[in-house]
Parts: sequence; C-alpha cells; structure tokens
Amino acid sequence: MIPVQGLSGARVAVLGLGRSGLSAARALAAGGALPICWDDNPEARDKAEAEGFTCVDLKKHGAFDDIARLIVSPGIPHLYPTPNPVVAAALVAGVSVDNDIGLFFQSFATRDWDNFDIAPRVIAVTGSNGKSTTSALIHHIMEAAHRPSQLAGNIGRGVLDTEPPHDGEVIVLELSSYQTDLARNLTPDVAVFTNLTPDHLDRHAGMGGYFAAKRRLFAEGGPDRAIIGVDEDEGRYLAAQLSEGPGDDRVIRVSAETKLAGPGWNVFVKKGFLSETRKGRQVASIDLRDISGLPGAHNHQNACAAYAAARAVGIAPKVIEAALRTFAGLPHRSQTIAEADGVRYVNDSKATNVDSAAKALVAFQSIRWICGGLQKEGGLDGLAGATGAVKKAYVIGREAAQFAMQLNVEAQVCGTMADAVAAAMDEAEPGDVVLLAPAAASFDQYDSFERRGEDFVAQVEKRL
Repeated sequence: MIPVQGLSGARVAVLGLGRSGLSAARALAAGGALPICWDDNPEARDKAEAEGFTCVDLKKHGAFDDIARLIVSPGIPHLYPTPNPVVAAALVAGVSVDNDIGLFFQSFATRDWDNFDIAPRVIAVTGSNGKSTTSALIHHIMEAAHRPSQLAGNIGRGVLDTEPPHDGEVIVLELSSYQTDLARNLTPDVAVFTNLTPDHLDRHAGMGGYFAAKRRLFAEGGPDRAIIGVDEDEGRYLAAQLSEGPGDDRVIRVSAETKLAGPGWNVFVKKGFLSETRKGRQVASIDLRDISGLPGAHNHQNACAAYAAARAVGIAPKVIEAALRTFAGLPHRSQTIAEADGVRYVNDSKATNVDSAAKALVAFQSIRWICGGLQKEGGLDGLAGATGAVKKAYVIGREAAQFAMQLNVEAQVCGTMADAVAAAMDEAEPGDVVLLAPAAASFDQYDSFERRGEDFVAQVEKRL
C-alpha cells in the first residue's frame, strides 16, 4: 500500500466504494487522514463499514463542512454529461475534487529514496486502444530484464495498492481518460500515448474533450520522455507540442503505418519489422511477423510503444526482443484459445469499439466473425474497409438484427453466444479463424467484456 501523504488529520470524502474507492480509503487512513465514505449501493457501504470506515450520505446539506478533498471513483461523472450530485455539491462548496491517481502521484516519492542508488520510475500508458497490452508488455519486458516492476491502474490492482517501490523499480500504470481527466497530480517519468479513436464521447463532451483528457498526462507534469503514436492527427499534434524541434529526443515518435524519418528518436513497423532510428540512423530491428503473442498491425503498434518505453529506461534491444518472443498476450485481446482440425479460435472480446474490431479483422485471414452487442455512437461505417477477409458474420446481442443490417458481409442473426459459436463452428473449414471481435459493448447481455469473452471460451471448449 502507498500511504497518502499531505492529508494527515484531514477529513477526506470518498465517493464510490468499488476497488479504487476502498483502496483510496485505506491509503488515506494509512497516511493519517479521516476518510468519510459514501456509495449509493448499500452492499458497498456495508463492506466499507465492516472495515471500520465511516459512511455519511454526501448528498445531505452540510456534508462538505470541514472536508478537505473529495476523491471520486473513475466511473462517476464529474462534469459531463452532467456532474454527479455529490461532485456538484463539492464544487459548490469549493472542495477540490481528485481521484486515486492524483493521490498516488502526490504520495509516491518518500525520504526512503535518499538511500536508493537508482530512483524508482513511473511509466504511464494512455490512449484509446492497446493500453492494456502495451502496459502488460512493458511490465513483461521489465521482468525479463530483471528490473523490479509492478503493474497497476486500469489493469491489475489499484495504484494505491502497489507496494512502496524498491531501489530502481519501475511502476507501470495503465490510465484511462476517466483517470487522467480528474487527477490533480500527474507526474510520470515516461508517458505513452498509443492512439486516439472515438470512445467515451458522452463522458468528455466530444472528441475535443476526450483528447484533452488524454493530453493532461503529458501537459500537467512534463514527463522526461514522451512516447507518442503519430498515426492520427492528434498524436502528431501532441508530439509537435511537446518537442522543441525534429531532433528533440525527449519525444519518441511511434508508428505502425509509416516509415518515420528525420533526426529524432523514432520507432516504427514496416512490413512486420520493427525499427528504431536515432539521428537518422537505424539502431535496432526486430522481426515481429512470427511472434504469436502479438498478431496484427495493432499489436505491432503496441510492440513499438512498449519497445520505446523500455528503451527510455535503458533496456537493451536484444533483451526487449527476447521478451517480446515470450509474451503470451492478454486474455480477451487477440487471444488464441484453441486450434482444432485446422481452425483457430481467437477471443478479442476487448474489441468493444469499431476501431479495435477493425484492427482485429485485418490481423487474420478467412474469418468467421462473431460480433454484436450494445452499439456505440458513430455507427459501424468504420468497419467497411476491414471486412475483406470475413467469410461470414454471426451476430449476437439484443439488437442483433439491426446490427447485422449495417454490415457489408453475409450475416446470420444468432442472438446468443451459444448459437453464434455453434453456427460458426459447424461451418468452419480448415484454415478459418473463428474470431470474437464484437465492435460493441457487452452490457446488453454481460456485465463486462471479460464475462463475454469467458462465455465464448466456454462455448468453444464445450464443442471441441
């Protein structure tokens, strides 16, 4: 646990008592603060009270008297589409609003570091797609290089549940836009921006607000190194804003689409080969084509970002290459779950938006595509250029028929995962890939994309 510094003796309100909220309450108490907790869910309050925390309805008049700060869980809106009533009351009362990420950066460094040979470092990863894989891959590289490392944030455990760092340790954080948008302190040593595609637009009042939330990771604290995916306009703009010129190697530009040139520090993939260049010369090259844990251009982009982050903290190219080859991938992200009778079964349930599904679709050939769910804003037009390898779609979800009508491939309305898997497996031929890449959220049928992926795995295993 990271005890919160700077709030000893203060009354600090905590709104939302899920994983991050309870973790924040514990860390506040460990640092000498008095957490005042609230969650609309009685079961969550019961759990907090069982740990000895005081629960007070923060919607009541006067609830913010003598409150120093309000800590908000990431799923709770603080501005758009409308502020949560508790957040609104705090703002009216002049109480500052923060989250566990802000508390982490406020409290991470301690006097113990005076005795370290190498100060601990934080690598923070944000972007629309690939954050989890990139973060896990960086952590995997650190472990392969025998560098002490912890993985936390939007993946694994909460940031305040990490252990105080050891000499030279690297903390890898995956941070969503919900987390970067609100944190009062954002001071990573290395910050990574993977890409930007439309997502969570209601929460950020459009693409401009969404990009602004991501940009805070780079603008608020000024990382020593910024690793920027430059395959979209926003990434190119951010890289230009952060650098003093083309040769400024504080910015490492990353691309999975374009051969990058110039005097700066670049990492890119061309025809399946990752290349690192500095001052116009190639420093290293890795053949990614046969690395099974990183299939497709989207995973090559993740590999570039992770490679650049590892290089930024001094890991040698040969060590990184060896680590890439032993990376097994993450569950529900282009995860091969089985191969039988010449058919490969791939679980990419994390493909919850059109862009991530499109990237999965272009990573494979001869696809029997299981898709559908709770459709997001913007429709499915972004899939049109990515479905060339799709032999047939098998559509699930409560609105499967409407979803299927928007596809430019042969589609069968199945409704349930069981029916979709059965139909796809019955029709699959040697060389086919049965791919779950929904291009939609899961909440019409499942409580998370993980549950959806687990159902796909279970249905496939049942029939093999």
